[in-house]
Amino acid sequence: MTQPTVTMADLLAEQAELIFPRFAEAEAWALGSAIVALASADAMRVVINIRTSNRTLFHAAMPGAAPLNDQWARRKSNLALMFQEPSMLVATRMREKADVLGRHGLAEADYAASGGAVPIVVTGVGVVAVATVSGLPELHDHQLVVRAIRAMLAG
Repeated sequence: MTQPTVTMADLLAEQAELIFPRFAEAEAWALGSAIVALASADAMRVVINIRTSNRTLFHAAMPGAAPLNDQWARRKSNLALMFQEPSMLVATRMREKADVLGRHGLAEADYAASGGAVPIVVTGVGVVAVATVSGLPELHDHQLVVRAIRAMLAG
């Protein structure tokens, strides 16, 4: 089974669409809970993390998630916060340009060019946090976060 692909244009359009009017602890709890509900419905073995640059707002490990998923979530969220873009977008761009993390002075121990971390952007403010899923193939991690954000923004 091959993993579905996504284009840069798709990712850029998606990024422009996923803007919150506000985001604080209550919204982090609601978003994290929504991701947990989606993951539970399909028995996904994932870790879910929502954090700012210096504080965890939500964290859950679904049954069967591996300890390494926590590390992947941390590394992917570091990448999304550093570039202020979804890690799937950064990873896709890097693959297209044959780019590597080291060229940016980023150690693979702390950063992962892999999809699954989506910045939380607030109108008039910018990136305030990042929501990350780890445990599925990277595009599926990314899509799970996006699905929950879209549902939350839709009301």
